[in-house]
Amino acid sequence: MARRLSPLKRLAACLAALAPCAAFAAPAGRAISEEVLQFDAAHSSAEFAVRVMWLFPVHGRFGTLRGTITIDRFRGTARVDADIDTNDIHMRSRGDEAWAKSPEFFDSQHYPQVHFESDAFSLDRLSKGGAVEGMLTIRGFNRHETFELAPSACPDAVALDCAAEAEGSIRRSDFGMRSHRGALSDKVDLHFSIHVQPRAAP
Repeated sequence: MARRLSPLKRLAACLAALAPCAAFAAPAGRAISEEVLQFDAAHSSAEFAVRVMWLFPVHGRFGTLRGTITIDRFRGTARVDADIDTNDIHMRSRGDEAWAKSPEFFDSQHYPQVHFESDAFSLDRLSKGGAVEGMLTIRGFNRHETFELAPSACPDAVALDCAAEAEGSIRRSDFGMRSHRGALSDKVDLHFSIHVQPRAAP
């Protein structure tokens, strides 16, 4: 004859059986809170400027900027992951473009992409502005850099009609660019203007 369990023991056995399922379901709930927004490559841009003889800035614009902004509502954070095509550079002359792609600068043949992967940062910074830190990879060199987000002009910080504007500066020598140090500034200014694609229909 089977031994009958008391009501209290039956309840404990049921909870024990459900515990693994509950533990498995919790991360899934957090994952659902994430929203991944794609950059609108047609309207996003990245620019750089470096001074010659510390007086005259030489400007360049990258033609291709792709990436994502991952919004985590559960944690109240965001992350940026971006790639820039160093073979697609636009400057005032073909000669300048060839120089920027050469081994003296971005070395586009061997390093066709600049990559930035941010640390998680507060969602408030998308609207109020603030520092965004992360790992920047140029020419195979990895450096932890900081960029400054400008306050958003839109109530929704990732609205389609507002760009996320960010800027910062790096040192050429930190990424293996050491040529013409007597005539060309070591400091390179960077500026990013990021639009996102329309959200998918629910």
